[in-house]
Amino acid sequence: MHETYSQIILPFASSPELFEQYTNASGGLRTGMLMEHLDSLAGSIAYKHMLGPIVETLGRVQERGFYIVTASVERLDMLAPLYPVRDICLSGQVIYAGKSSMEVAVKMEALNPNRGEETLMLGRFSMVCRDARMHKARPVNPLIIDTPEEEVLYKMGESSKNRRQYAALQALSRVPPSSDEAADLHATYLKYGQEDESLVRSDRVWMGDTLLEKTMLMFPQERNVHQKVFGGYLMRLAHELGFANACFFMRSHVTFHSLDGISFTQPVPIGSILRLRSQILHTSPPGELPATVHVRVVAGVVNVQTGHEETTNDFRFTWAGDDGKSTPRIIVPKTYQESMLWLEGKRALEMGAQIRGNRIRALEGEQ
Repeated sequence: MHETYSQIILPFASSPELFEQYTNASGGLRTGMLMEHLDSLAGSIAYKHMLGPIVETLGRVQERGFYIVTASVERLDMLAPLYPVRDICLSGQVIYAGKSSMEVAVKMEALNPNRGEETLMLGRFSMVCRDARMHKARPVNPLIIDTPEEEVLYKMGESSKNRRQYAALQALSRVPPSSDEAADLHATYLKYGQEDESLVRSDRVWMGDTLLEKTMLMFPQERNVHQKVFGGYLMRLAHELGFANACFFMRSHVTFHSLDGISFTQPVPIGSILRLRSQILHTSPPGELPATVHVRVVAGVVNVQTGHEETTNDFRFTWAGDDGKSTPRIIVPKTYQESMLWLEGKRALEMGAQIRGNRIRALEGEQ
């Protein structure tokens, strides 16, 4: 397992030229660009597991006989602020290998000269191996466990895969919502969802009215080794569109909390027209701090001749308002499909709050 470990150092504090390429309008770092690096790192680690630690270049995919793609990103959780700007270390390794898939754990750390490393972000990527000719699943190398620490990581990766499979079986596209979820949805409908003019209020926002979209041409400069659009680039585009939508809704600057999941269903061809659609799915209750908002971004390739659009990616993000105020605005669904998305957003916000709460308690226990 340890032979798959890789890291990248980004010397932002010591290289003004590099920092200039990544800085945002607030003088901090562009989170979407760092996500792009994490996706690239996860892919490099997966190839390192398949090719061995001494191989430095991939070469031609057809000659290797296989290729690796990102199947999904389970989570990326921001655990500490990126500001003040410091040198950043991105690292990761394969922690679990199945028949044709690998779980890659990644970490982003700030390098403090006087205080050591500070963990800023943790995440997990699911990578799958495919045959270069048949494009079907190809077996991956088994993972060798050498130490008790690696055994813990392996069990963590196995648990992550099992949890993702269980969540897929419990998805609202497969099974109905729980009785508690149905009650919450109905209560929201009774309070905010009726068309009676006496109930119209400034804090009600229809989910359909939060749509924000962007259409782009996909150029070869953003291609990966498979001659498709690089998945990390799509992550950055989705993050930036979702950020803008979150700012519009919250009416303030927002801080990134988590990437709650990404599904990669189809590759995006070079030369295609990509449409990104963003929608607000759920918010924290009025009066609750921090005020959080859950955002969905769907990417699809549009066929110019037929007008048909095929979904390629589904991104989910959570942001929090920076102004220290709770949001009085409530997202209200109109259709059954929007209601299921509303509940998915509710689940994501609850899961994110639980993870951040566990992290805070763990840090308090260390002190």
